[in-house]
Amino acid sequence: RLDREPRRGSGSGFIIDADGSILTNHHVIDGAERIVVRLADGRSGRARVIGSDPDSDIALIQVEGLAGLPVAPLGDSSTLRMGDWVCAIGSPLGYEHTVTVGVVSFLGRTLFDVSLDDYIQTDAAINFGNSGGPLINGRGEVIGITTAVSSRSSNIGFAVPINGAAAILPALRAD
Repeated sequence: RLDREPRRGSGSGFIIDADGSILTNHHVIDGAERIVVRLADGRSGRARVIGSDPDSDIALIQVEGLAGLPVAPLGDSSTLRMGDWVCAIGSPLGYEHTVTVGVVSFLGRTLFDVSLDDYIQTDAAINFGNSGGPLINGRGEVIGITTAVSSRSSNIGFAVPINGAAAILPALRAD
């Protein structure tokens, strides 16, 4: 309907290149007419979608007009073990720049479609607004992209392994 109020959404993401490339979830940017990125240091800028894959729920956006951006180092999610400590960074429920900690509870969790699912399960608090944010290992490396929460429990969250996201990054950049 044309008389409908604009809908606002929020999510998280992390910078992977000094040029302003940011990884997030597809469901964070899906249907967005305008994307504004707000950094922890208070700067903000408009972003555009570079590529998005609904099947893996990964999106690549690029913020424009900002320089000197800090880059999150990517780790190797294949080295994760159950019991490893992780932290999730994001803006859950509108509380910007929140950090929570927990452990890897399960690896290779299936949620939706067996052919696509290989989620990292964690008990680090993940809530609405964390989607697209980094799941970080003890070395400060991104090993996952926080994606979903259990609707039946407040302490079960899921992340896409970073190796899967890195594998499709060239395709996201290409189209």
